[in-house]
Amino acid sequence: MLVPFSKISEHSKLWIFPSSRKFYQQEIPKIKAFIEDFLNSWQDNGENVQGSYLLKYNRFILISADTSDKNLSIEAHDLLTDFILKLETKLNVLLLDKINVCYKQGEFVQYKEFKEFKELLKNKSVSNKTVVFNNMITTKEELEYYWEINIMDSWLGHLVKPHKN
Repeated sequence: MLVPFSKISEHSKLWIFPSSRKFYQQEIPKIKAFIEDFLNSWQDNGENVQGSYLLKYNRFILISADTSDKNLSIEAHDLLTDFILKLETKLNVLLLDKINVCYKQGEFVQYKEFKEFKELLKNKSVSNKTVVFNNMITTKEELEYYWEINIMDSWLGHLVKPHKN
């Protein structure tokens, strides 16, 4: 059952699906309709899941489920995964890739394969001040403070060479 993102509990389970490309403006209404159809029919052991979503930066799909009463079953997780796989096919994008890197370059969000991102670090095209997205957070509460973070506070921080004076 679809609920507004602002109304879903801060302790709700959160999944972030980074897209391998920016969503085109004409795709946005279709993407929203697909997600809303899924959330309105998403069930866990015969009960409706209270779910919500956000599209951020025309690049990320955030889906949240209220798990305050009980954790979601494996079957409910499988339904979400199946839905995301179908969405990947419809949009011709990758959404389940958590290893590649999303980062801010000015006001734009970039998506790079990990190997390519390491080259950017090596060439100093990104620095220890770069903002990266931590797509591994798991609750809505973490979204505000732990999603868009400095690279040094992320799992990528050990790859950044310190500046020498």
